[in-house]
Amino acid sequence: MKNLLDKKARQKYEEKAMLWVMRFSTLLIIITLCLILLTILKKGIGSLSWEIISKTPKGGYYFGKDGGILNAIMGSVYLATGATLLAFIIGLPVTIFMNTCMKRDKRTLYAVRFILDVLTGIPSIVYGAFGFIIMIALHVHASLLCGILVVSIIILPVMIRSMDEAINTVPQGLQESSLSLGITSVAYGYKVLCRQCLPAIVTAVLLAFGRAIGDAASVLFTTGFTDNLPQNITEPAATLPLAIFFQLSSPIPEVQHRAYAAATILTMIILITSIMTRVTGKSCNKNAIKE
Repeated sequence: MKNLLDKKARQKYEEKAMLWVMRFSTLLIIITLCLILLTILKKGIGSLSWEIISKTPKGGYYFGKDGGILNAIMGSVYLATGATLLAFIIGLPVTIFMNTCMKRDKRTLYAVRFILDVLTGIPSIVYGAFGFIIMIALHVHASLLCGILVVSIIILPVMIRSMDEAINTVPQGLQESSLSLGITSVAYGYKVLCRQCLPAIVTAVLLAFGRAIGDAASVLFTTGFTDNLPQNITEPAATLPLAIFFQLSSPIPEVQHRAYAAATILTMIILITSIMTRVTGKSCNKNAIKE
């Protein structure tokens, strides 16, 4: 009896200790986030203006003269939207195939998931270097299309694994009852699984968009940089992360302040994307089949 009481008391202390560790970790994350936001906003809000948002760089912009970063804003939006759309077109069928037709072969499914996890952990600069080597072999210059292809490869494993984890939580009985009614595996995947996991699918897409728009290493090799707005996908395009990098490298204080303004815009885009992830996920949850 005494041993049982000692065990329960020890478990109670362990639970309290872990609770304080979680509280401390959460507080540390919140403080870090606030410090990052305050630093960016403090240095960026003062330099943020309508001219920065609505105009492209003019002559002497990188020496502190007139112009803006519209080219980088639109380039980032084009790049992230194109890469996310391409990754979704490829990723959704792959995820459905993994959780329907491949589900019987546990070893193959485990191997595919392991490969996706490895691809997720590879740094983006490695993808950029790989894409750059392919571009040299094919004699292709840096362009928005090359950037979209490389960034889509970067976010594809993340998107597939995010959707896979959500679909993997669907009760097995739902598939068995659907197949017993004569529905095919493909129809079950698109008509039942997609509806059941719609909030998670939307979340995966928006999170992939947030990662795509903030990537800098891969686009440095593949997308290039230009002060003009891209007229088609075969032209180079500027992006916000590279604009921040180039402007922070300048010794002119005014140009550095503009870099923080660009960082503020990028942070706001990612923040809006995160809010949209929460709101859209909740609104789509009503379409899920309740147990």
